[in-house]
Amino acid sequence: MTTRTFPFSTLINKQTSVFPALADADVVLERRDAENLVLMRSERFQAMVVGLGMAARSLAIVARANRTLAEETFAEELPWLVWLPAEARAECVRELLDHLLAGAETGLLLPFARALREWQATAEIHSDPELAQRLRGPFDTGESTLAPRPGADGA
Repeated sequence: MTTRTFPFSTLINKQTSVFPALADADVVLERRDAENLVLMRSERFQAMVVGLGMAARSLAIVARANRTLAEETFAEELPWLVWLPAEARAECVRELLDHLLAGAETGLLLPFARALREWQATAEIHSDPELAQRLRGPFDTGESTLAPRPGADGA
């Protein structure tokens, strides 16, 4: 599916230029000081929801029958897993698969998306051994100062 992008102000000021685009594309409305919005026809949205739900439930069936196969299949979609330490790879795949299956059941996929971003960021840190070592510590706190705690002055 293609997408077309418009400034949010175009929707407000010139609706007639935005709505026709929905005939063959989803529309991304770019906002300056907030998250972008997506407009799509209900039929396409429902098809996406049904397709995602079916795929996730199918994966859940495979996971119940053969968890190892499901994890291996899932891991093939995440090439950055190679940067994680071996013991973390299995933990990552298990956690992401669990979040995806829970999201398919509840319709709440934000926890999955958040965990996916966090694990990928962790893998990227491990891809740079020097950075990974620096983040493991020890940390030089000799020059640091304590920040005052909010409300500590009695206010």
